Amino acid sequence: MDEFGIIAKYFAPLAGEGAFGLTDDAALLKSRPGQELVITTDSIAEGVDFFGFDPPHTIAQKALRVNLSDLAAKGAEPAFYLLNLTLPATVTPDWLAGFADGLARDQKQFGISLLGGDTSATDGPLSVAVTAFGFVPEGGMVKRSGARIGDDVYVTGSIGDSGGGLAIFRREIHTLGDDERDALIARYRVPEPPLEFSALLRDIAHASVDVSDGLIADLGHIARASSVRIVVEGESVPLSPPLLKLWGESAVKRAVTAGDDYQVAFTGPPGLEGSFTRIGQVVAGEGVAMTLKGGEIQLPKAGYRHF
Repeated sequence: MDEFGIIAKYFAPLAGEGAFGLTDDAALLKSRPGQELVITTDSIAEGVDFFGFDPPHTIAQKALRVNLSDLAAKGAEPAFYLLNLTLPATVTPDWLAGFADGLARDQKQFGISLLGGDTSATDGPLSVAVTAFGFVPEGGMVKRSGARIGDDVYVTGSIGDSGGGLAIFRREIHTLGDDERDALIARYRVPEPPLEFSALLRDIAHASVDVSDGLIADLGHIARASSVRIVVEGESVPLSPPLLKLWGESAVKRAVTAGDDYQVAFTGPPGLEGSFTRIGQVVAGEGVAMTLKGGEIQLPKAGYRHF
């Protein structure tokens, strides 16, 4: 099957309004009165962000959701996406059907549709690039640059589970039960970006970032953009029971630098309560520090490095 046959069979059924059934060179977006368009893009590659043996539907979901995490951190509601696929010759029709099914599941769950993209072949590894589009009320996007001295720092979900799943795939010795192991692997394969939190984030956050390269590294983006210092209180970082069992006393140190969490870290007024956890504070200075048992500790790295 050639490129156009692949598009017609597997991806045209996913096309939404403005995509013309993926039969044109471009798509058309209608403006939304009182709304602004938020755009983000990310790519994932075999051997770096996922394994070749991962189920194709989970690869599709990860490719889409790492972008939805960015939209969530900006307070945006997802709407559309573009998909660029670079496929090796080993890809089969069954693989493509599974991949398309993963996209269909997430389109239904998150209310998003495919606008278009590109499909090409490679002699190298499989890679998937997604560009996602979302909307926020005018002036409502939460930036990295709004943190204020005196803010508290918060994070959604739990931190480090995806890193734990990756450690299991790398054959780290553990005593986890099957359910505990599978829970961590699931977080590595299919992120759970907190999109339901986006609207509230716009009301309470001064600055925010999605946690993709590691909690410490990504809070560093807020610190730099806002010209402040962020102090993370290690005891407050939310860790799941399976991760604590896997990594024991070193869990928090590893979790805050592991990456691939796709949760939202943000700063806001002290005393906020909700489906998130307070983990630190914003002070004068620069950079990010973490304390444990009342003292500042040194971490071997801030997070994942792409190069």
